[in-house]
Amino acid sequence: MIKKNQLSTILQKHQHEFHTVVPFDAQKDKLLLLDFTENNNDLTDDILSDTNKFSDHINNKLKVANCKYGIGGYAEHRTVYSRSKHFDSPSGEEPRRLHLGVDIWGAVNTPVIAPLNGIIHSFAFNNNYGDYGATIILTHNVEGITFHTLYGHLSLNSLKNLQEGHLVKKGEVLAEFGMQFENGHWPPHLHLQVIIDMQGKKGDYPGVCKFSEKEIYLANCPDPGLLLTSMK
Repeated sequence: MIKKNQLSTILQKHQHEFHTVVPFDAQKDKLLLLDFTENNNDLTDDILSDTNKFSDHINNKLKVANCKYGIGGYAEHRTVYSRSKHFDSPSGEEPRRLHLGVDIWGAVNTPVIAPLNGIIHSFAFNNNYGDYGATIILTHNVEGITFHTLYGHLSLNSLKNLQEGHLVKKGEVLAEFGMQFENGHWPPHLHLQVIIDMQGKKGDYPGVCKFSEKEIYLANCPDPGLLLTSMK
Protein backbone atom coordinates (compact mmCIF):
# COMPACT_ATOMS: atom_id res chain seq x y z
CA MET A 1 0.00 0.00 0.00
CA ILE A 2 1.19 3.51 -0.75
CA LYS A 3 2.12 5.69 2.18
CA LYS A 4 0.51 8.94 3.25
CA ASN A 5 3.58 11.04 2.47
CA GLN A 6 3.75 9.57 -1.06
CA LEU A 7 0.20 10.62 -1.83
CA SER A 8 0.60 13.97 -0.09
CA THR A 9 3.65 14.75 -2.23
CA ILE A 10 1.77 13.89 -5.44
CA LEU A 11 -1.27 15.96 -4.45
CA GLN A 12 0.95 18.92 -3.60
CA LYS A 13 2.58 18.63 -7.03
CA HIS A 14 -0.80 18.78 -8.79
CA GLN A 15 -2.55 21.29 -6.52
CA HIS A 16 -2.78 23.94 -9.23
CA GLU A 17 -4.82 21.55 -11.40
CA PHE A 18 -7.66 20.81 -8.97
CA HIS A 19 -11.09 22.34 -9.40
CA THR A 20 -12.82 23.98 -6.44
CA VAL A 21 -15.03 21.47 -4.63
CA VAL A 22 -17.77 24.10 -4.17
CA PRO A 23 -18.45 27.29 -6.15
CA PHE A 24 -15.88 29.78 -4.87
CA ASP A 25 -14.43 33.01 -6.19
CA ALA A 26 -11.15 33.70 -4.38
CA GLN A 27 -11.38 37.36 -5.39
CA LYS A 28 -14.58 38.04 -3.45
CA ASP A 29 -15.70 35.01 -1.41
CA LYS A 30 -14.44 34.56 2.13
CA LEU A 31 -14.03 31.52 4.38
CA LEU A 32 -14.58 31.34 8.12
CA LEU A 33 -12.46 28.88 10.08
CA LEU A 34 -14.79 27.05 12.46
CA ASP A 35 -13.63 25.32 15.64
CA PHE A 36 -15.66 22.44 17.06
CA THR A 37 -13.30 21.46 19.87
CA GLU A 38 -13.79 22.06 23.58
CA ASN A 39 -12.27 25.51 23.02
CA ASN A 40 -15.53 26.65 21.41
CA ASN A 41 -17.57 27.86 24.36
CA ASP A 42 -20.40 29.10 22.10
CA LEU A 43 -21.54 25.58 21.30
CA THR A 44 -23.79 24.72 24.21
CA ASP A 45 -25.52 21.38 24.75
CA ASP A 46 -28.79 23.15 23.97
CA ILE A 47 -27.51 24.10 20.50
CA LEU A 48 -25.94 20.73 19.77
CA SER A 49 -29.06 18.80 20.73
CA ASP A 50 -31.23 20.71 18.25
CA THR A 51 -30.22 20.60 14.58
CA ASN A 52 -32.28 23.71 13.77
CA LYS A 53 -30.52 25.70 16.49
CA PHE A 54 -27.17 24.29 15.37
CA SER A 55 -27.91 25.40 11.80
CA ASP A 56 -28.93 28.87 12.98
CA HIS A 57 -25.70 29.08 14.95
CA ILE A 58 -23.59 28.30 11.87
CA ASN A 59 -25.59 30.66 9.65
CA ASN A 60 -25.26 33.52 12.13
CA LYS A 61 -21.50 32.99 12.36
CA LEU A 62 -21.18 33.14 8.58
CA LYS A 63 -23.43 36.19 8.32
CA VAL A 64 -21.58 38.18 10.98
CA ALA A 65 -18.23 37.35 9.37
CA ASN A 66 -19.59 38.01 5.86
CA CYS A 67 -18.32 34.62 4.72
CA LYS A 68 -19.80 32.31 2.10
CA TYR A 69 -18.55 29.14 3.76
CA GLY A 70 -17.25 27.86 7.05
CA ILE A 71 -14.33 25.44 6.82
CA GLY A 72 -12.01 23.30 8.92
CA GLY A 73 -11.81 20.22 11.03
CA TYR A 74 -9.03 17.94 9.76
CA ALA A 75 -7.47 15.99 12.66
CA GLU A 76 -9.59 18.07 15.04
CA HIS A 77 -10.58 16.50 18.38
CA ARG A 78 -14.24 17.44 18.48
CA THR A 79 -16.57 17.51 21.45
CA VAL A 80 -19.42 18.15 18.98
CA TYR A 81 -19.79 14.40 18.40
CA SER A 82 -21.26 13.99 21.86
CA ARG A 83 -24.57 14.96 20.20
CA SER A 84 -24.97 11.46 18.73
CA LYS A 85 -24.68 7.95 20.12
CA HIS A 86 -23.41 6.97 16.66
CA PHE A 87 -19.92 7.97 17.84
CA ASP A 88 -20.05 6.17 21.18
CA SER A 89 -18.60 2.75 21.87
CA PRO A 90 -21.24 0.04 22.46
CA SER A 91 -19.21 -1.18 25.43
CA GLY A 92 -19.03 2.27 26.98
CA GLU A 93 -15.32 2.58 26.25
CA GLU A 94 -13.54 5.40 24.41
CA PRO A 95 -15.90 7.28 22.04
CA ARG A 96 -14.93 8.44 18.55
CA ARG A 97 -14.08 12.13 18.50
CA LEU A 98 -11.15 12.72 16.06
CA HIS A 99 -12.30 14.11 12.71
CA LEU A 100 -10.63 12.64 9.61
CA GLY A 101 -11.90 15.01 6.93
CA VAL A 102 -12.48 18.67 6.18
CA ASP A 103 -15.95 20.16 6.55
CA ILE A 104 -17.27 22.96 4.32
CA TRP A 105 -20.39 24.56 5.84
CA GLY A 106 -22.79 26.47 3.61
CA ALA A 107 -26.29 26.62 2.16
CA VAL A 108 -28.54 23.67 1.39
CA ASN A 109 -28.23 22.58 -2.26
CA THR A 110 -24.72 24.05 -2.63
CA PRO A 111 -23.20 22.18 -5.61
CA VAL A 112 -20.39 19.72 -4.90
CA ILE A 113 -17.89 19.59 -7.76
CA ALA A 114 -15.37 16.88 -8.61
CA PRO A 115 -11.89 18.33 -8.01
CA LEU A 116 -10.28 15.87 -10.44
CA ASN A 117 -11.24 13.01 -12.73
CA GLY A 118 -12.44 9.86 -11.05
CA ILE A 119 -14.86 6.96 -11.19
CA ILE A 120 -17.69 6.18 -8.81
CA HIS A 121 -16.37 3.64 -6.34
CA SER A 122 -19.61 3.33 -4.35
CA PHE A 123 -22.44 5.24 -2.73
CA ALA A 124 -24.97 4.75 0.07
CA PHE A 125 -27.56 6.38 2.31
CA ASN A 126 -26.02 6.08 5.77
CA ASN A 127 -29.19 7.03 7.60
CA ASN A 128 -28.19 7.15 11.27
CA TYR A 129 -28.49 10.23 13.47
CA GLY A 130 -25.08 11.92 13.20
CA ASP A 131 -23.92 9.75 10.29
CA TYR A 132 -23.08 10.85 6.71
CA GLY A 133 -26.57 10.54 5.30
CA ALA A 134 -26.23 10.41 1.50
CA THR A 135 -22.63 9.53 0.62
CA ILE A 136 -20.57 9.19 -2.57
CA ILE A 137 -17.03 7.79 -2.87
CA LEU A 138 -14.83 8.32 -5.94
CA THR A 139 -11.64 6.53 -6.98
CA HIS A 140 -8.81 8.51 -8.57
CA ASN A 141 -5.48 7.72 -10.14
CA VAL A 142 -2.68 10.30 -10.34
CA GLU A 143 0.78 9.29 -11.58
CA GLY A 144 -0.16 5.64 -11.12
CA ILE A 145 -1.21 6.17 -7.50
CA THR A 146 -4.77 5.17 -6.65
CA PHE A 147 -6.74 6.83 -3.84
CA HIS A 148 -10.30 7.76 -2.97
CA THR A 149 -12.34 10.81 -2.00
CA LEU A 150 -15.46 10.59 0.15
CA TYR A 151 -18.28 13.16 0.01
CA GLY A 152 -20.72 13.01 2.91
CA HIS A 153 -23.90 14.82 4.08
CA LEU A 154 -25.30 15.08 0.55
CA SER A 155 -28.88 15.23 -0.71
CA LEU A 156 -30.70 12.04 -1.59
CA ASN A 157 -31.16 13.49 -5.05
CA SER A 158 -27.37 13.24 -5.43
CA LEU A 159 -27.63 9.45 -5.41
CA LYS A 160 -30.14 9.19 -8.26
CA ASN A 161 -29.02 7.36 -11.41
CA LEU A 162 -25.50 6.68 -10.08
CA GLN A 163 -23.59 3.63 -11.25
CA GLU A 164 -20.40 2.20 -9.83
CA GLY A 165 -17.58 2.58 -12.33
CA HIS A 166 -19.15 5.63 -13.99
CA LEU A 167 -16.66 8.30 -15.03
CA VAL A 168 -16.86 11.65 -13.26
CA LYS A 169 -14.86 14.42 -14.92
CA LYS A 170 -13.04 17.25 -13.17
CA GLY A 171 -15.34 20.24 -12.83
CA GLU A 172 -18.50 18.14 -13.13
CA VAL A 173 -21.22 18.73 -10.52
CA LEU A 174 -21.23 15.53 -8.53
CA ALA A 175 -23.77 16.25 -5.80
CA GLU A 176 -25.22 18.93 -3.52
CA PHE A 177 -25.41 19.70 0.20
CA GLY A 178 -28.35 17.89 1.77
CA MET A 179 -31.02 18.95 4.25
CA GLN A 180 -30.89 17.62 7.80
CA PHE A 181 -33.37 14.82 7.06
CA GLU A 182 -31.09 13.37 4.38
CA ASN A 183 -27.60 14.40 5.58
CA GLY A 184 -27.45 12.63 8.93
CA HIS A 185 -29.23 15.43 10.84
CA TRP A 186 -26.52 18.08 10.60
CA PRO A 187 -26.49 21.71 9.52
CA PRO A 188 -25.88 21.67 5.74
CA HIS A 189 -22.26 21.01 4.89
CA LEU A 190 -19.89 18.77 2.96
CA HIS A 191 -17.57 16.29 4.63
CA LEU A 192 -14.61 15.76 2.30
CA GLN A 193 -12.16 12.99 3.09
CA VAL A 194 -9.17 11.50 1.27
CA ILE A 195 -8.72 7.75 1.80
CA ILE A 196 -5.85 5.61 0.55
CA ASP A 197 -7.19 2.13 1.36
CA MET A 198 -10.96 1.59 1.56
CA GLN A 199 -10.27 -1.65 3.44
CA GLY A 200 -13.07 -3.43 1.62
CA LYS A 201 -15.75 -0.92 2.58
CA LYS A 202 -18.33 0.42 0.12
CA GLY A 203 -20.48 3.51 0.48
CA ASP A 204 -18.99 4.27 3.86
CA TYR A 205 -15.71 4.74 5.70
CA PRO A 206 -15.17 6.16 9.22
CA GLY A 207 -14.97 9.95 9.19
CA VAL A 208 -14.30 10.06 12.91
CA CYS A 209 -12.05 7.76 14.94
CA LYS A 210 -11.00 7.16 18.53
CA PHE A 211 -8.18 9.45 19.64
CA SER A 212 -6.16 6.36 20.62
CA GLU A 213 -6.32 5.23 16.96
CA LYS A 214 -5.29 8.63 15.60
CA GLU A 215 -2.01 7.57 13.98
CA ILE A 216 -3.53 4.54 12.26
CA TYR A 217 -6.41 6.44 10.69
CA LEU A 218 -4.51 9.62 9.80
CA ALA A 219 -1.93 7.46 8.00
CA ASN A 220 -4.74 6.24 5.74
CA CYS A 221 -6.48 9.61 5.44
CA PRO A 222 -4.19 12.48 4.32
CA ASP A 223 -5.24 16.11 4.70
CA PRO A 224 -8.05 16.91 2.21
CA GLY A 225 -6.83 20.49 2.34
CA LEU A 226 -4.35 19.40 -0.32
CA LEU A 227 -7.31 19.40 -2.74
CA LEU A 228 -8.58 22.80 -1.60
CA THR A 229 -5.76 25.23 -2.33
CA SER A 230 -7.98 27.05 -4.86
CA MET A 231 -10.11 28.12 -1.88
CA LYS A 232 -7.25 29.78 -0.03
